[in-house]
Amino acid sequence: MRSFKNRYLALSAVLLCLSFEARAQSTTKGSAEVLTLQQAIELALRENRQIYSASLDVMRSTEATAASRLRRLPTFNVDIFAAQQLTPIDFTFERGVFGTYPGIGPVPAENTKLSTPMKPTAVFTTRITQPLSTLYKINLGLRQSELNTEIAREELRAKQQQVTRDVKRGYFALLQTQSALASAQETVRMYRELDRVTGNYLAQEVVLKSDSLDVKSRLAKSESDAITLVDQFGIQKQQLNLLLGRDVMTDFSVVALTDADNGELDLAAARRQALELRPEIREARLKMRQSDLDRRIKKAEYIPEINATFQYVVAANFNNVIPKSYMNIGLSVSWEVFDWGRKKHELAEKEFASAQAKSVVRDAESKVLIEVNDSFNKVRQARRLFAVSELNREAAAENVRVLTNRYKVQMSLLSDVLRAHTQLEELNNQKTQALLGLWTALAEYETALGEDK
Repeated sequence: MRSFKNRYLALSAVLLCLSFEARAQSTTKGSAEVLTLQQAIELALRENRQIYSASLDVMRSTEATAASRLRRLPTFNVDIFAAQQLTPIDFTFERGVFGTYPGIGPVPAENTKLSTPMKPTAVFTTRITQPLSTLYKINLGLRQSELNTEIAREELRAKQQQVTRDVKRGYFALLQTQSALASAQETVRMYRELDRVTGNYLAQEVVLKSDSLDVKSRLAKSESDAITLVDQFGIQKQQLNLLLGRDVMTDFSVVALTDADNGELDLAAARRQALELRPEIREARLKMRQSDLDRRIKKAEYIPEINATFQYVVAANFNNVIPKSYMNIGLSVSWEVFDWGRKKHELAEKEFASAQAKSVVRDAESKVLIEVNDSFNKVRQARRLFAVSELNREAAAENVRVLTNRYKVQMSLLSDVLRAHTQLEELNNQKTQALLGLWTALAEYETALGEDK
């Protein structure tokens, strides 16, 4: 008996030290940043690394679209060809090649040979090309690039909604742990009071020693559970800090939410909103339009490529027979007359891809409707479960109060009081879980609707 008493004293000393440590942490928490759910969401949307990466994709796609738009303008090219002649460039003008004239005779009068000296030569060509028939294909490519930008924006929206949902989950988990910790501390206070009363009864030999030890054991377990929740609370704050894109060791406290929103839910309106706003549906529709543009671009390859061209050519270090410079303007035409049926098969492949994209859109719409229906049902179920758990918890708390007061005047058994306390602990946990489930269901419902908040 003495050894058990010594162990109990040692355990009490340890719990006392832990209690002081928890109070110190609580004091520190009082000076920490107070972070509301809305502030957490805004901070995550601004600083989250995944969102930042998705925003860079949007900027990259925007620059690619700007580059595609400039392809409709004329191109300016300067070509320089410099060379060292290895063999002479000879020109022979035969006698009379330029005609025979009265009084003059043949021009030239005899065969004449001209040679380019063996020294470096160069040809400078300046060319301006304006696309004509290819403008149709360029405009299709530009529209496709614009669709790429819109798809990147929808992917950014999807990432923002995902991060918002994760922040809400993390925040609700913190609130759950905070609520569980408050319940655990309340349980500790009740067991301490019960331990005090039982100790007095033990001194009066009204209860057995085993009854007193049972109460002390329950008190020790409650204190241990409270310490575990404190540690869990710290880890969850670090995980939320990671989502917010800041130092994981940043200390903060969360604000308890008001009662869950009990507003009326309109399922038909929710379905219409989801079909209009969900990023994956909008992205699938954009990709369907993009696949149609792919088909039209491939079909445009049947059109000959016609460009207007202006050229200015300068020759250096050639003999005087070759013009020093000349200019021309004209049309360049390129047309693949025969392709062995390659374009036909490539066009058929694009048509199949377009049909496949339409099927993807229908599949995405069906999945979203199922998700909206499921989230709608979960919100209704969570509301009913929370209402029931709240009533059960209030009834259990009142039962504990009554039995404790009756035990103090020896009108109820200790076993009844302990049983009531156990039931209250379970119902406290059930209420906390129900509240978290309700807030989570509402968050999932908002995400299913595609709302940007």
